[in-house]
Amino acid sequence: MNMSPTDIADVSGSVYTYLCNGVPPSVGWKGLFEPGEKVKLRIVNGSAMTFFDLRIPGLQMKVVAADGNAVEPVMVDEFRIGTAETYDVIVSPENMSYVIFAQAEDRTGYAKGILATRADSDPKTPTMDPRPIRTMADMGMKMKGMAMPAMSGDGKMNMSGMQGGGMEGMSNMDMPANTAHVAAGNETSSIAVRSDSAMAMHVPPEEVARTMWDKFPLPQPGHDVLPVGAPASVPFPLPHLASILKVGPEVSGIAAVTGPKLADPGVGLQHNGRRVLAYSDLRARYPGVDRRSPTREIELHLTGNMERFIWGFDGKKFSQAQPITLHYGERVRIILVNDTMMEHPIHLHGLWSELENGNGSFNPYKHTLIVKPAERLSYLVSADVKGHWAYHCHLMFHMEAGMFRTVVVE
Repeated sequence: MNMSPTDIADVSGSVYTYLCNGVPPSVGWKGLFEPGEKVKLRIVNGSAMTFFDLRIPGLQMKVVAADGNAVEPVMVDEFRIGTAETYDVIVSPENMSYVIFAQAEDRTGYAKGILATRADSDPKTPTMDPRPIRTMADMGMKMKGMAMPAMSGDGKMNMSGMQGGGMEGMSNMDMPANTAHVAAGNETSSIAVRSDSAMAMHVPPEEVARTMWDKFPLPQPGHDVLPVGAPASVPFPLPHLASILKVGPEVSGIAAVTGPKLADPGVGLQHNGRRVLAYSDLRARYPGVDRRSPTREIELHLTGNMERFIWGFDGKKFSQAQPITLHYGERVRIILVNDTMMEHPIHLHGLWSELENGNGSFNPYKHTLIVKPAERLSYLVSADVKGHWAYHCHLMFHMEAGMFRTVVVE
């Protein structure tokens, strides 16, 4: 894919100084606490281009919220946070000082904070982990003897029979020759529309919505918010045939093997001896509000060419693509497939993204989702606010280069 296995980030610590609340690591931002206190930290990745792996050596963190929405508490030692993501964590420090250590994903620098009882505390900063290396699995390549993931009846990937996708067996690798994804529909995105539902075909979505709610937007899940709606009685259809992505200047490669990676914490974090948060750990504290099944799917491929620094959705940059149109009140499933060798934090403004991570009614509500290389990820969206909404990769240079769309709710 014309990309080095060590090319983890576009801009590294040789250019950036990573800050914590505006303070460089040579000084370290300080947060003071009283002995015996529990401390809640809201970790916000406000960077332009950097994934951070954050830990507090000597302290476990209890994750209690993701992107501002409550999740069932989960104890971790470390987590990856993409640009624009937020996590709320609770810690119980003892009468000593700790380093809040946020190393960049490519291990070229770090941001640093200090939790202490005294302002003059200066605990030892940990050393950074080894620099991660991209593997054949990150490139989405098919090895000999590896079964391709099949689609099950519910539209999910069946990964049985697949072997590990690391560097093993590299000499016997099957290189995909302009392998095409079935992705389909129109030039803007691939769409599969349910054609056997009277509600979807004959009743405008906004009329359906009016019969179920007094007003939009829907409230966020909470202890006093009751779910509404019901699953549709008609089964979801199989995907339609699709337009074909082709390798070229805008698409340097197409992953031959993609699938869910929700239990994978990310490159450089696997098997590091620490308990690392993964998206599969996130279970909403309160059930989702909209319990309707989606009436259509929109599939988008994240594409790019690292050498030429071209980025886009479905091989098109923003100026070449039509807006994605949603009907006010409808419920859709968005499927993202990452055909690049980089993680992308995808951010939908204005509407919540309910990540389908296996928790059903308790799937977590987020506004930004990291899509790992060769990953296929899905989430549900209720179009409950009219308007033109930005939809983009939150790595700002990727957004500027073209990985941006407009979502129109009308």
